[in-house]
Amino acid sequence: MTEEATIGGDIRALRSARRMTLGDMAAAMGKSIGWLSQVERGISSPTVSDLHRIAAILEVPVSMFFGVADAPEDERGIVVRAANRREIGERDSGLYEALVSPDLTDDFEVIHSTFMPGAALDQPRRRATSEVVYLVSGQLEMWIDGATFTIRAGDSFRIKGAEYRWSNPFDDPATAIWVISPPVY
Repeated sequence: MTEEATIGGDIRALRSARRMTLGDMAAAMGKSIGWLSQVERGISSPTVSDLHRIAAILEVPVSMFFGVADAPEDERGIVVRAANRREIGERDSGLYEALVSPDLTDDFEVIHSTFMPGAALDQPRRRATSEVVYLVSGQLEMWIDGATFTIRAGDSFRIKGAEYRWSNPFDDPATAIWVISPPVY
């Protein structure tokens, strides 16, 4: 799978998860449906400017479309080596995230998250997703639909279309694996 096909597949998955038609997105970009279709199929390559516009429309960080690691042909789309994970999100907030899934073309995505001490999501978030999270190490404070939980290593929790926020007021980083359906990054 080429980098263009991976980026195009990710764009299609994100657009579909947001229930946008090709026409809706093409119109928002000021481009033709044919152009967008070719991008999604990996036939055409969007410019960096196009990727910035696509990221804004889909409400994802533009970094989502960069850093697709080169892998041996027989591993592409199947194996993601630890050193080749695609970094996503905004690192300056104290949250470091990487895509564990090969891409976003499945019905779900798997994210590896590290929450640094003192990091927090202060503004509640709600997504039209089902998410299951396993805390690998550390501790997190979670607020899910108004209920407060202290999550410890080995615990897991689910967020299903609920409002949530988190913080790591502890001394150690917390590491989690998120399975999210449909893909939102």
